[in-house]
Order: sequence, then C-alpha cells, then structure tokens
Amino acid sequence: MTLIIAEIAQAHDGSLGMAHAYIDAVAKAGCNAIKFQTHIAEAESSIHEPFRVKFSKQDDTRMAYWRRMEFTLEQWQEIKTHCDVVGLEFISSPFSNAAVDLLEKVGVKRYKVGSGEVNNFVLLEKIAQTGKPVILSSGMSSLEELDKTIAFLKTRKVDYSILQCTTAYPTTAQQFGLNVISELKERYNVTIGFSDHSSSIEACIAATALGAEILEFHVVFNKDMFGPDAKASLTMDETSRLVKAVHNISIALQNPIDKSDNSDFEKLKSIFEKSLAINKTLKAGDTISFSDLETKKPKGFGILASEYEKVIGKKLNRDMSQWEFLNEEDLTD
Repeated sequence: MTLIIAEIAQAHDGSLGMAHAYIDAVAKAGCNAIKFQTHIAEAESSIHEPFRVKFSKQDDTRMAYWRRMEFTLEQWQEIKTHCDVVGLEFISSPFSNAAVDLLEKVGVKRYKVGSGEVNNFVLLEKIAQTGKPVILSSGMSSLEELDKTIAFLKTRKVDYSILQCTTAYPTTAQQFGLNVISELKERYNVTIGFSDHSSSIEACIAATALGAEILEFHVVFNKDMFGPDAKASLTMDETSRLVKAVHNISIALQNPIDKSDNSDFEKLKSIFEKSLAINKTLKAGDTISFSDLETKKPKGFGILASEYEKVIGKKLNRDMSQWEFLNEEDLTD
C-alpha cells in the first residue's frame, strides 16, 4: 500500500501544543506517517541566509526564524511518543549533522532528505553512518545530480527511495512533472514517490495511479494561517479525502482486471444486451432492409443484434407484427 506522509514542517510555528494538535489531526485523517523538520539554527544557518519568501514580521532574520522553530530533545521525544500512541510513524528531515545526532536520540526508522540537501554529501555521509533508509526529494536536482547522489549512497550501501518533487509553493499543474515518476522508476529501479506542494488533492491521486508508492504533502489547519507553506498545503478535510482516494486507487492497482474474460457478466449481458426485432408490420415474402430493424431487450429472444447484417436481403416466410422478435426460422433466402 502507498505510504502517505503528512508534512507539518513549520506549520506548528514553534508551538509544542500546536505540534501535538497536528499529530492528532493527521492520525484522524488516516495518514501513515507525519513529518516534521528538525532545525538547529546555529548548526544550519547564519545571519546571511535570506528569506525564501518574506512572510514574517516577527523574525528579523531567517536564522531567527529557525531558532523559533526549534524544540528541545525532551520535546522531540514527547512528539515521538505521541506519534507512537496514535499509530503514526514519526519522520523528521534533518538540516544539519547536529540534527541527525538529535534524531538518533529521539529514534527514527528512516530519514527524509529535503530537496536542498540532496547535494549535501556531508549530511548524507552523516545519515549513511546511521545505517537507516533514506527518502530523497528530487525537487531541485537534475538527473545528473541525482546520479551522483545515488552513486554516493550506493557506495555506502544505503537503502534509498526517491520522490518526484517540484520546488514551487504552490505548484501549478504545469509543474507537477508526473511523467518523471516513470522515468525515475526506469532509471533507478527503486521505490519512487511524489512530494506535492500544489494545495490540491488531484496531483497525489494522479501520482498514485501512475505508480507512486510514497506520497508526501504539507498539511495545515487553515490555508490562511501564518507560515511559509500554508498556501501550498492541504487542509485536514482535503487530507481525509485524499487518503480515501489513494487507498481506493491502491486497491484497484492490486486487483487488475482480465478483459479477455467476461464470464462474470453473462447474467448481466443476458439482461442488457438485445435481440433483433422488426419495427413495422410486414408480410410474408417481404425483403428485410436495415430500416425495418429494431433491437429489444433481453438477449436470447431473437437473432443477436451484433449479427444483423446476415438478415439484410432475406425474405420473411410469415406475416409479422410490429415489434416482434426476429428469429432464424422467420427467414428464407
């Protein structure tokens, strides 16, 4: 089944209480996992880092914003415990080696590497040393760059999967890149997923139908909330609808239909398919033309509708009333 990951990122806005509220909401929506981001401002940023989007009036610098997003080890452990209780896998993307050390203490089964870190071989080396699987987001990477990263991970025997992703917030339909899912599958022969920032459910639904086995998307309680990702997120109601759709599509993909065998429909075919009839009163000796024909339910009371051509040009051997079924014994050459 598809692994469905709801990303909180910074939607909690540094509030531990809000983080816990999101955990309950994501579990209720039916997702498999919840993903946070682990930021340690001093280790990952500097006062020179620019804002991607200047959204905050309370944070003078991007580094100040990351500092406000930090949780302590004890708080992360509380978050992880809450996830365990409600049946969600706890995932968090590290953005520094120090964050990896922290997450190892918290306890994670795999790491998600964000688009901006795919070429950060220092961070990848640190993660590789944990021996845990990696999910790579390919948003800002060319295939050539991905090849180098994959080669790096292979030499370290890291179990990896890749997400097709477009780093745009929100992503437009022209930017989904759904074609890349099959390209990545063919190129790397590993589990491929889809990371979405479209603020709508159709992209993930389409990705599932195209073979994506992991879905990741941002969630938020309300798209008007404060934060850089709110406009590119799904609400909880949208998330619930997406989860239901993805589950149904996953079931469908696991149950292929054999169109060479329609034996299950024999009873229905006998009801819905039709027999030949005539649409006007005719006399014995009249020659049947196409304009004389009609088809009526059910199948089996006259010549099959699909075989109408063989009656054209033949003569009736008896008088027939309008709407009577037409059978072989009514015809003569």
